[in-house]
Amino acid sequence: MYVFVLNCGSSSFKYQLLDMRDERRVAIGLVERIGMADSVLTYEPADGDKVKVVADIPDHQVAIKHVLDKLTDAKVGVIKSLKEIGAIGHRVVHGGEKFSGSVLIDDAVIKALKQNIPLAPLHNPANITGIEAMKSAMPGVANVGVFDTAFHASMPAESYIYAVPYEWYEKHHVRRYGFHGTSHRFVAERAAKILGIAKDKFNCITCHMGNGSSFTAVKNGKSYDTSMGMTPLEGLVMGTRSGDIDAGIPSFLAANVNMSLAEIDSALNKKSGLLGISGVSSDMRDLGKAASEGNVRAKLAIDVLRHRALKYIGAYAIELGRVDAIIFTGGIGENDIGFRASIVERLTTLGIKLDGAANDSRGKEVLISTADSPIKVLVVPTNEELVIARDTQEIVGS
Repeated sequence: MYVFVLNCGSSSFKYQLLDMRDERRVAIGLVERIGMADSVLTYEPADGDKVKVVADIPDHQVAIKHVLDKLTDAKVGVIKSLKEIGAIGHRVVHGGEKFSGSVLIDDAVIKALKQNIPLAPLHNPANITGIEAMKSAMPGVANVGVFDTAFHASMPAESYIYAVPYEWYEKHHVRRYGFHGTSHRFVAERAAKILGIAKDKFNCITCHMGNGSSFTAVKNGKSYDTSMGMTPLEGLVMGTRSGDIDAGIPSFLAANVNMSLAEIDSALNKKSGLLGISGVSSDMRDLGKAASEGNVRAKLAIDVLRHRALKYIGAYAIELGRVDAIIFTGGIGENDIGFRASIVERLTTLGIKLDGAANDSRGKEVLISTADSPIKVLVVPTNEELVIARDTQEIVGS
């Protein structure tokens, strides 16, 4: 069975087509600037050349038609007919407390997703748009929702309850939800398999580090605690997001700098983090170059990110009691050799030693701790699309 995986944003979407007989990715692509001038479609078959098309793409429905046409095109297509696609898997950001696992999408699910829009106003509407567009383009084909928040539904109350008036949780669902769940789940399960430890007995700290970053304490194969909160703004320093700050800062800015809540929210999400500290870039590659050339603020941004990462690893190690592994993933976690080393080298208090030669690797599965380290440190490239495709196949098959 072929599964089409869709990760839909407000003006773009990423997609993959996977052949689930061998879990092989047969095509991948991206549609950008939907509803804007000069929309761009990128399509790349596994065994062919990348195709880039600039076209008038006014909405997601038209965008999806363009993609489906490419998949079945006589020259560059990878399937003969859309009938070969057995199901569609959707990345959905926020499932709230309603969804603790992936689900077959029907009218009741869409209604629940709409009710969760206040929890993810930038993401859920786009996810719903993608679902409705696919249902229209391929009527009768099953759609499955796979939620960023679902893996974290196993967290105990002491991990997800905020110390605010309890009625806020009861009436307004104010609590920690966590995100990047498909990534944390994939790398935790993969690491357990690599190390030969049963998934339900595996304790680890998963470190998803990219433009958006989050760490998760995984206890007996399940999420026990995670750094992102009710929104993806909490936790680690990120590319443009502040991560943890004093909750009184917004009211201070509103009272003393005459900033509106909307301006403060925008600044914390889009102008903070690595970009805000450095004034240079949100990209660690740019910051590393600038720091090597003597840019003090670029170096400070990197130091702050490292400090925050170590703080979470230390806290989660204490929470878990026993840690089998620490796992790096995401753009920074998989590819930034020097930064990764600078974290692991500070973990000697946990008995961990870095294998420098093994760490000299990008984008590959590798064990980067020495053989005598009691806690293993691995790099595991994430594959969220494969998680979505697997869940979709399982649900449709059942």
